[in-house]
Amino acid sequence: MIAGTSEKSRVLVVDDEPQITRVLRTVLSSQGYQVRTAAEGEAALSNFTEWRPELVITDLYMPHMDGVELCRRIREVSNVPIIVLSVRGEERSKVEALDSGADDYVTKPFGIDELLARVRAALRRSGGEADAAAFEVGDFRVDLGTRRVHARGQEVRLTPKEFELFVYLARHPSRVITHRTLLEAVWGEASQEQPEYLRVFMGIRRRRSISSRNRGWATASTPTADRIEGEAGVVQR
Repeated sequence: MIAGTSEKSRVLVVDDEPQITRVLRTVLSSQGYQVRTAAEGEAALSNFTEWRPELVITDLYMPHMDGVELCRRIREVSNVPIIVLSVRGEERSKVEALDSGADDYVTKPFGIDELLARVRAALRRSGGEADAAAFEVGDFRVDLGTRRVHARGQEVRLTPKEFELFVYLARHPSRVITHRTLLEAVWGEASQEQPEYLRVFMGIRRRRSISSRNRGWATASTPTADRIEGEAGVVQR
């Protein structure tokens, strides 16, 4: 257990399988986390509004409201970290969840140590940085305290995981960053076993950029994935 991180952190677990929620409640509670569970999306939203958890772990497939819609609804009101539980091979569902605001995913069946490592990492990142409160790179200003990015005075909407990617790249300007290095820096060592994380996220950023340009939303200050890589570090496979 990490002192000051898990002792009082509130974690909401959402899954329609009682065995999963029972196991996760037991494991997380044993690590000092405060845990609540919900069996479907509507109940999860009620718990979220009332309890204000600091982390949400949700399954993708649930009755009434699935995990993708839950991510979308939570993102409308909060930047709390979200980890989704998915089944191996469901890449489209993973992409939909990440595009709807999820920060990370764990593939079933998963190891408890891996899940706990991702929980610690998500909470650590959401707690803010201990060094400089803000810095600038190119047209962008990054505020680590509020976890916001502005481009020429206009706020750029980023999910928590996109923010972490941006910060890491921005802190390594004009430097070639390998695929492996970026995966480990943002997702942790366990991500080496699932290298599609970075490909999925950068693909999402590019699709959003293309969609914005096609609809006439993009401006000189709109950060695309290509522009982020150009202003900051460059990712190399």
